Amino acid sequence: MNSPAPAPQNLPPDQVFDWLDVEAEKRAEAGLVRKLRIRQAQEPELDLAGNDYLGLARDKRVAGAAAAAALRWGAGSTGSRLVSGTTEVHVELEHELARFCGAQAALVFSSGFTANLGAVTALSGADSAIVTDKYIHASLIEGCRLSRSDIAAVAHSDPNAFKHALATRRKPRALVVTDSVFSVDGDIAPLEQLAAVCREHGASLLIDDAHGFGVLGEGGRGAVNAAGLSGAPDVVTTITLSKSLGAQGGAVLGPRRVIKHLVDTARSFIFDTALAPASAAAALAALNALKAEPELATKVTDAAGNLAMQLKAAGFRVSLPDAAVISVQAPSPEAAVAWAASCADQGVRVGCFRPPSVPDGISRLRLTARADLTEAEVDRAVGVITATAPPGATS
Repeated sequence: MNSPAPAPQNLPPDQVFDWLDVEAEKRAEAGLVRKLRIRQAQEPELDLAGNDYLGLARDKRVAGAAAAAALRWGAGSTGSRLVSGTTEVHVELEHELARFCGAQAALVFSSGFTANLGAVTALSGADSAIVTDKYIHASLIEGCRLSRSDIAAVAHSDPNAFKHALATRRKPRALVVTDSVFSVDGDIAPLEQLAAVCREHGASLLIDDAHGFGVLGEGGRGAVNAAGLSGAPDVVTTITLSKSLGAQGGAVLGPRRVIKHLVDTARSFIFDTALAPASAAAALAALNALKAEPELATKVTDAAGNLAMQLKAAGFRVSLPDAAVISVQAPSPEAAVAWAASCADQGVRVGCFRPPSVPDGISRLRLTARADLTEAEVDRAVGVITATAPPGATS
């Protein structure tokens, strides 16, 4: 027999948020308190925490394009593109992204998060089943929650698990959702096999290529390109402009009718203030830089491989990267926080991933390689990580 629901409490105004203090105490006891760090415009530390994979965020071509666009168009977009109008720089960016990636069309959003929200919700609904990898990014998870669809989160990178979920679904339409490169360990999804499973069961495939675009594929065209799925009529790709392109924003790429559908139905596009023209111009300049220097993509994966192999040789439990992301397991959340802080004290900035950010519950240092990372910097990073490692960090 179910217990009766607790009676509502008529609390005084100064107590209505007392429950937040209880939750804060629980997070502190679990070692899960997060703090914002104020950073300087120029910092001396070696940065292995950010996602500026191609080293373009401070490139003069990119920053200069942003400054020029701000002077021409203003600091912000002032409203939704459907209300205030779009700029020629947004249209050009969409055209060039689509052409570069081999898609029919593209639509730019204010962030990669809103791009994923818009794509998932607009391509699903009450008549749909969504089958996802259980390790998908939080933005995709939120899209699924808002979709009103039947949701099945299946075993990580297991095509057979996707196949079973699609075969036993109760809805007429189906959408498979996955990251291309997973953001915690940097492993790549079996995209070719997933596409085959989708086609066997009449499902569409949505791939978040945030960590593959600019790093994998021909000249950095992404994991979707590397899997031979560019321009496929049943595949939709989302990307972020804030990683390899060093700017801000996100985009959805796919068949023209999908993009038209998003303009009409994606609430995170319709009701959101558009991406600032400066960010659109910066992303366009970065894309042009990648076109001119396709070797940047290879430099990223070479640096990541070098970093991972040295850490593995030092005895750490390290993910072997398929792109730019590397994780080094820590013995506990508290140890991960202290380890990352010690690395920063020694001049190497690394990421610290703990629950609930990591779906498997394992705390990690998260490192990201860049195209401009030198061998000397890799050696320095390995030395600092080794010297500051807590007990139990090596196998």
